[in-house]
This record gives sequence, C-alpha cells and structure tokens, in this order.
Amino acid sequence: MSDGASGGASADVSDGASGGVEVARVEREQMRAAYRGARRVLPEGVRKETVRERLDRLAADAPAAYDLDSWTDVYGNDDGIIGELERRTAGALGTEAAAFFPTGTMAQQVALRCWAGRTGNATVAGHPLSHMEVHERDAWAVVSGLRMVHPTSAPRPPTAAEIYDLPEPFGALALELPLRDAGFVLPAWDELTATVEAARDREAVVHFDGARLWECGPHFGRTLPEIAALADSVYVSYYKSLGGISGAALAGTEEFVEEARAWRHRYGGQLFQQWPAALAALAGLDRELPRLPEYVARALDEGLAEAGVPWFRVHPAVPHTHQFQVWLPHPAELLNEAVVRQAEETGTALFGNWYEPGPAGPPGVALTEITVGTSALGWTDDAIRSAAREFADFVDGVRRVG
Repeated sequence: MSDGASGGASADVSDGASGGVEVARVEREQMRAAYRGARRVLPEGVRKETVRERLDRLAADAPAAYDLDSWTDVYGNDDGIIGELERRTAGALGTEAAAFFPTGTMAQQVALRCWAGRTGNATVAGHPLSHMEVHERDAWAVVSGLRMVHPTSAPRPPTAAEIYDLPEPFGALALELPLRDAGFVLPAWDELTATVEAARDREAVVHFDGARLWECGPHFGRTLPEIAALADSVYVSYYKSLGGISGAALAGTEEFVEEARAWRHRYGGQLFQQWPAALAALAGLDRELPRLPEYVARALDEGLAEAGVPWFRVHPAVPHTHQFQVWLPHPAELLNEAVVRQAEETGTALFGNWYEPGPAGPPGVALTEITVGTSALGWTDDAIRSAAREFADFVDGVRRVG
C-alpha cells in the first residue's frame, strides 16, 4: 500500500526480502483490523477470529451438535464422535459409507490411489486448474505415483466430447465441482451426466473433488444424494462452505471406504484425537448445510455500473454457487488500500483481499473471491449497490493520492 491513512505503516520498512515479508505482514494486520472493526461485512470468512473467540463459538454450538458427556475420540474410533460424523456425512450424501480425513489433499490422493490399484491404470484425467494441479504441490505424482492428463485447458469442466477424444486410456476421471480457480464454475446437469457417461464408456471410474459440493444443489436443481450418485467416490470438505475448523471426508461404497481407511493410516491420517474438528463439522452440517440455498449473489454488478466503473467483471455473470469472482482494472495493492479505507471510514467491508491472477493473467488487473454467507443475509440489494458505488469512490481517492 502507498503512504496514507491506512498504508503509511509500511513506509519505514527497509528494502529486501525480509522487508517484503514485513510489508506483507503489516498490510495483513491492517486489513484484519479493518475487517474486525467493520459493522457490516459482505464476504463470509474475512473476519478473523482469535483462538478464544473460536473456542467460545465451538462451545456455543457444541451442545446441539453432539453429546458432550460422551468420550473424546481415540484414533477415530467408530463408536465415538468421528464415527458419528462419518455416518452423518454418508447420510447427507446418500452413500453407503464415509471416512474422515484430516485434509482434503490426503483424501484425494487416497481415492485416486485406490482407483489406480483397482483399475490397473495410474493415469488420471483432470483439469489443469484443479485444486490437485494448482494447490497441492503435485502430491498426486510425487507421493502417490499417479499421472495426469488434461481433457481440456478451457476454464470450465470438461465436456463429454473432450473425454471421448482423449487419445490414451485413463483409469479415473477427477471432476472438481465447482471448478474454483476458473471462477467456481459448474456444468449444466445434462452436461455433467454426459461427461460421467463418457468416462464410463471409456471404462474409467469417476471421482468428484467436491470440496464445495455442498453448495451445488441449487445450480443443478438436484439433491446432494442425486449428485453424489453419479460418482464412484466423492471428497467433501468440512471447513469450506460448512465453516468447520478443518477436515474432510471420502465417501463411497462400504468396500471402497474400508480400503480408503487402510490407506489413510499408511498416509499418516490416523490421528490420536480429532474431536474439535469433528465437533465443528457436525455443527456445520446442522447449521450451515440447510442455509446454503439462501446464500445468493446480488447487485454487485449493478452498483459498479452505477458508479461509472469503466470496466469490471463479475464472473460467472450469473454465479453458479454462492461463490464467485470480481475483477477490476487496478493493481491489487491499490484495491486493498481502498478496502481498508472503506472499512475504517464507513464501517463497511464489501470485499476481501484482492490479488493478481498470476503470470498468465492480464497485467494491471486484479480479482477477489466473494463467498456469500451468513454475514450477507442482512444486506439489501440497495445497500450492496450503495456500498459498490462507495468503494469505487475510495478507489478513485487512492489513485489520486498515489
């Protein structure tokens, strides 16, 4: 951030690598303080909690989620809280069984490793923008010995025609629903079923990277069990969409999940106790899962247009879930300073952190991701339009000072 009311704290930091780290730390603290001081916050999750606040919230949610007079778990014992969470998750997805994992990275590797052994083919068809490719340090290849081929590089899920056209056999098709780095995009229901059928015709199994599968029902017009039934295995996250602390689940048939449990142990996922994560996940299933259809995106594009912003993009134009991208033609540093100033001076936090799209993206453009959640339910369309116009004014003010 440039010097000024919210960015001047970084001016005394020396140049160099350590200075860059310190600048980033100062800017993060400024943004965190601005979010915490805001009276109205649109994006879910931008307000950070202290350890005490998170413990207090867990204690408040806990009595309704699980019998607190029961014993804590020991290595994920089936008759305790982990077993209860696994059964509740399988019930929500309509699968025979589910296994709790400490991370989604581990759950996905285990799923695809199991399928490689069962199909005799370690090649996985996946998207280059998938979480496994972009955010897991190639763990699927380095740790699990798998190989990835790409049906498409377009910023959307692959089509049935692209699956048929893959020039080599593959054992599993991994579909990320929604495809987060492409803008939380989903196919139409008919497109999804056709793609799954194409994989079956290629004698491959289908795995859903469904970290955010919980929120896909309204777009597809289908229930979670109907969606999950298309796949041979499904991974879901407990802290994405459901507001948990951590953890994931891998769901499928009893036979498949039993094998996954063995690999979970081999990968180091058989932790001694995981009850805080399980308790938070149970609370999320109770509280957040029924609310997700209420979390809809509204009016941001109208407010930016009314403010005379010469170019912007809300992507997708009609969001497929309650998460979407907003793009503006300014450096991320400038936009983050405008975020801080709006929060500090008006008590409104309309956006979270802005960042550049990476070396493949156009220069001078930044994007932010919006998750509409409980914090947005009190916002009217008029309030969102007004805050968007106000944010555009702050952006202009930062540009003039800079």
